[in-house]
This record gives sequence, C-alpha cells and structure tokens, in this order.
Amino acid sequence: MFVDTHCHLDFLAQPAQRAEQARIQGVGAIVVPAVDPSNFEAVRELAHSVPGVGYCLGLHPCSVNGLEETALELLKNQLEAHHADPRLLAVGEIGLDLFEQGLSQDRMNDLFIEQLRLARHYELPVVLHVRKAQDQVLAGLRRFGIRQGIAHAFNGSEQQAKAYVTQGLVLGFGGAMTYSRALRIRHLAAWLSGDDWVLETDSPDIPPEWLAKDEPNEPREILGIAQCMADLRACSIEDIERSSSANALRALPRLATFS
Repeated sequence: MFVDTHCHLDFLAQPAQRAEQARIQGVGAIVVPAVDPSNFEAVRELAHSVPGVGYCLGLHPCSVNGLEETALELLKNQLEAHHADPRLLAVGEIGLDLFEQGLSQDRMNDLFIEQLRLARHYELPVVLHVRKAQDQVLAGLRRFGIRQGIAHAFNGSEQQAKAYVTQGLVLGFGGAMTYSRALRIRHLAAWLSGDDWVLETDSPDIPPEWLAKDEPNEPREILGIAQCMADLRACSIEDIERSSSANALRALPRLATFS
C-alpha cells in the first residue's frame, strides 16, 4: 500500500469521500496532523470514522500567534487521555518556522520544547514542520532523545538530511519535489538511501506540478508523487511503494495496525 504521511484531510471538503477515492487507488493509510486545539477533535473523529486514517496531536508553529494561553495544557490533557489510542500516531504537527514573518519566536521555541518533552514522556514519534530552522530542531531532538518520526516537507542540505537520518527520523517528500526547478529537493530525493524517506501530499497545501490552480490537492495525488520519486531514483513505482510504506511503518509504528 501507499501511505500519505502528511495530509490535512480535515481541511478538505468531503474528507471521507476523498479518503475512499485514495484508498481505491492504493493509498492504504493517511496521516492527519492537528495544528491547534480547534481541530483536535476533528482529526480524531476522522481517524475513528474513516478506514485507514490515523491522526497526530500538536501545536503547529505557524499557529503560535493565535493560540490561547491554555493551548499547551489542552494538548497535555488530550495526550494524557488518548496516548494509548492506536489511531494516535505521533505528536504533530510541531516544529519551528523562522521563515514566516511576524511569528512570536520565543513562544514558538518554548512550545516546541514542551511538545518534545511530551513526545518523550508518552514515547510517541514526532511529525515536524521545519523552515529555516533545521539545526535548531535537530538540537531539540538530540536534547530529548527523540529518535522516531518524520521531518515533513524536507528542504534542508545533505548534511542536515544526514543528521536527521542519524537521529532516527525519515524525511518527507511531496508536491514540491515534482517541480523541475526544485533542484535541491529533487537531488536529495535521488541521493538518499532507500530507507530514509517517505511520501506525502500535505493536502490541501503544496500541490504537485500537474494540478491546475482550481484543482484540489488531495491524498490520491500520492500516486503521481510516487511516480516522480521513481523517475528521480530510476526505479519502478513498485519499488517506491515497498520502500515508502516500510519507511512510514518504521517512523510511525502504529500504522502497522492499519494493514
């Protein structure tokens, strides 16, 4: 099966129908990260009502300015209540974003550290959002001994890619990889070992090159993304399916219950 390791399914119209369309085309699992307390319940409900869907709970770094003071406490309560839920796959989407202007960097960093602490406490992987902050995120992972998860939409250097892999994480590749101008991402996709990457759509964000502006990016686009990866790595799409699924299972072990 294919796994869409990063899909904001709850942001799409008719999410159950879109998940079913993807399932028919071979997408056996979809990972839906939360972004703040306003969608904690939505992602959990999707995971428990739509076959093949798992969820993550976390506070997205780009949500930081709009978060209530109680947001971290709400996350702690949710993780305490649901940490044993087999459909809860990771703490995410969490991380640092030093690219987006106007975000409170101090609060973002504090929340990231506290969420790493929670991931360590509940022995859960992490799903990371990282922009212009690769080294800072890596330092946090090392500090808390986090050795499992996904660096989503990876766009770092070879050296940084090696550091994440050495730490035990895998790197997410999606729509950005499909653009011919994305030279660094495409180089990394071809250069990495077969064990070090996973596929994602980031639906509805980061649409692949072939979608028109009015076409929704949705989980079934993972097949085209997989074909792009196969072309870059000069292998078959069957090879990509086997490797990407095995890597996703290693990064998010509770996906094993979905097969």
